Formats: sequence, structure tokens, C-alpha cells
Amino acid sequence: MAYAPFNLKGKVALVTGGNRGIGFGMAEALAQAGADVVIWGSNAEFNKTAEGKLTAYGVRIKAQQVNVADEKAVAEGMEEAVAAMGRVDTVIANAGIGGGAKSFSEFPTDVYRRVLSVNLDGVFFTLREAAKHMVARATAGDPGGSLIGVASLAAIEGAARNEAYAATKGAVISMMKSIAVEHARYGVRANSILPGWIATDMTAGAQESKAFAEKVIPRVPARRWGEPADFGGVAVYLASDASSYHSGDSFVIDGGYTIF
Repeated sequence: MAYAPFNLKGKVALVTGGNRGIGFGMAEALAQAGADVVIWGSNAEFNKTAEGKLTAYGVRIKAQQVNVADEKAVAEGMEEAVAAMGRVDTVIANAGIGGGAKSFSEFPTDVYRRVLSVNLDGVFFTLREAAKHMVARATAGDPGGSLIGVASLAAIEGAARNEAYAATKGAVISMMKSIAVEHARYGVRANSILPGWIATDMTAGAQESKAFAEKVIPRVPARRWGEPADFGGVAVYLASDASSYHSGDSFVIDGGYTIF
């Protein structure tokens, strides 16, 4: 019999911020592997475009306009996703925003609050609702599930002038480890993904910077920017039965940047 744990047919995955960037890269790979996919995004137009592209893979696709910083919207969105798809097996809390300042001493409180509301509260709300569904399903005799939090290299390296962003991403790693320990008894695993320098809308400014191109990207052993598609493999692995005993870990996807 062929080894086929990476076949996701019959599984349902939900990706927040799944309408573009890293989120779409993961959603696309999950659909290609056979999973039915739910994407959350706050922009209706981006959602519609992404939904159209994903539908081409012949799986069920549902796009929902959800602001992950809104606790009520997240709870209702998860309930709607489960009702539409019948279940949710994997949830990737990927939605996030940037937000820095000229210096830490001048960091605006409103920027700090806004970054935390999406990058930390949004992950907490999303995964709490997902865990609620998975625990109930396990209690009813159908255990299993995968919860994934997207952090950043900012969680493990000094991100100058980005203290709020770094704080949220470090917190995501700790949150995932706690979730992993508490939910293993339900067959639910929890892991973090830490992207490096990835070419997305969030890094558009850096991509256009000559200094960045000359001083930062040459330090990436892979000698290139990462692409959203580079996250497809880890997403499929974590959503699949191949990772059924892999929990509480952090996957650094950075082309070797942190070890050079």
C-alpha cells in the first residue's frame, strides 16, 4: 500500500488572512492536497478573488469576511464555518498586521494596541473557538485536530522599532506550547510557524529598499526572498496525519537566515 498521509481529502482547513500572502500560499497548497478550505479575510474583494482561484482545485471553498480582532465576529465565523463544512480539522491563525515606530521611546500607544488586537487577541480568539469545536468533537468520540499559530523571526531576534509586533509573535509561540500540552489528550496538536523575510504586501517597503537588498537579503543563505508558496509544504504536513505525533514545536521557514 502506498504511503499517503499527506492526502488531505476529507479534511477541512481554515486559514485566517487566507486571501493573500503567506495565508493564501498555505490555503492553495491545502486545496491542492485535497482539503476543503475556509479562508477568512477582512477585505471582501480579496476574499472573492482568492475564493475563485482556490475553487479551481475541485474542493469545497468558503470565504468569510471576519475581523479576527472582534471576539464576537470570530465566534460567529467559526460557528458558520463548522456548520457549512461539517467540521474543521486544521486552523491556521495567520492573520496579522505590522506596526512600528521611529523608536521604542516614541512608540504610540494606539499603534501598540492595534497590533496586539490583531496579532495576539486575534490568534487567541481564533484558536480558542477552534479548540472548543475540536474538544467537543473529541468528547463525542472523534478526536484529532491541528492548531497552528503564525509567529515571526521577530519572536526570537531583536526587532528594533517593532517592539509591539515582536511581543505579539513571541507570545504566539508560548501560547501554542500551552495549547499543545493541554489538548494532546484530545488528539489535538499545536505548533508555530516562524516566517523569515518573505515577499508579501507587508514587506513591500523593504523589497523596494536598496540598502535592504544589499545588506539583508545577501545574508539569507538561500540568496532570495521567501515566497508565499514556500509555506505550502509545512501547512500540508501540519494538517496531515503525518504530523499526528508532532506538537509544541516551532517551524522556522527563513531560507537559513537565523543560522547564518
